[in-house]
Amino acid sequence: MNKVPVLSHSIQSHSVLRNAVSKVPEITLGFWILKIAATTLGETGGDWVTMSLNLGYVVGTLIFTVLFIALVAAQVRSPRFHPTLYWATIVGTTTLGTTIADLADRSVGLGYPGGVALVASLLVISLAVWHRSEGTVSFRSIVKPRVEWFYWCTILFSQTLGTALGDFLAGTDRGGLGLGYENGALIFGAGLVIVAALYYWTSVSRTLLFWVAFILTRPLGATLGDFLDKPIAQGGLNLSRLYASVVLLAFMVLCVKMIPQRPAAAGSIG
Repeated sequence: MNKVPVLSHSIQSHSVLRNAVSKVPEITLGFWILKIAATTLGETGGDWVTMSLNLGYVVGTLIFTVLFIALVAAQVRSPRFHPTLYWATIVGTTTLGTTIADLADRSVGLGYPGGVALVASLLVISLAVWHRSEGTVSFRSIVKPRVEWFYWCTILFSQTLGTALGDFLAGTDRGGLGLGYENGALIFGAGLVIVAALYYWTSVSRTLLFWVAFILTRPLGATLGDFLDKPIAQGGLNLSRLYASVVLLAFMVLCVKMIPQRPAAAGSIG
């Protein structure tokens, strides 16, 4: 007698899951191209606001915090996947991540190692709270607004960690390893190659590999952004941060329009 209600509940749950996950793009090569471009834009755009405009890390962080909350709220309220809104929210997390990392490393005085340790701890806590609350950190779990906030906060911490890691490897000050921006990009790029190999040739958790790749693309973008706008004496190309940001934004807009952006099916990510 109870089978029909149970079956009906199962069908309804599957429908909710499909609709929720459809707000997330399918994970393709195009996704990763846009992700790296977004993270690079976050580095140059964040530095333009805090450094070039001389607003400082505190003011820059406040500005991008408001932008981040507004974009995530719009993303959560949206009933379906909108590529432009999704990638605008990703850029919002990268710019805020840049200013938060710089605020911790420089204004607060934690240095690069301290900043990495702090943000890595926040990322682990975010994932742990998400997992404790929902039993998973997979994209398959995004079935309600609360979980979407978990998702976006976790992305924010992963972006912030990426900035801190990129500065830690490339920088020569504040406890950095001084490997340079080119070497930093090569190291993080090699890490992504390893993740891709594990994805194609092993049975390692796809959820774990996704989050590792998501984290690694951020420092790759951070080092590429620094390479574009840092002085030549520091190993960069000394391009205008505004010019570099405009070019990257135009590239992202073109990619969003040209690369197929379709919502992911319930069982295709994570």
